[in-house]
Amino acid sequence: MKFLHGHRVYVDSCGVRCGELDQFAVGVLDEIGIDVSRHKPKTFEELEDTSYDLIITLSPEAQHHALEMTRTMAVEVEFWHTLDPSTIDGSRERRLGVYRQIRDQLMNRLKDRFPIVPTIGV
Repeated sequence: MKFLHGHRVYVDSCGVRCGELDQFAVGVLDEIGIDVSRHKPKTFEELEDTSYDLIITLSPEAQHHALEMTRTMAVEVEFWHTLDPSTIDGSRERRLGVYRQIRDQLMNRLKDRFPIVPTIGV
């Protein structure tokens, strides 16, 4: 989202559990010009803000957690069911292929949901 819209919108990300930065994700994002190598994974509890307009979750567990966290808030929660690529076994190339597929699916979904509006110069 930051890659597509920069600082025009506030975006943050988190996971249900804190873990290490996934190097397969780093690699496939780098392929399209997105550098997340210095990203610090965090959990819902570590988010600095508590005011959201929209939360997009990618797993059933995250969806449940987001709904529980926001039950007293006026916020929209969308569930984009997404395969967890870290669960895929196989060769390095097979796994990278799955990561690329998910990257591209999410990028297309972001572009559809949040179209890029050209800025008009004055």
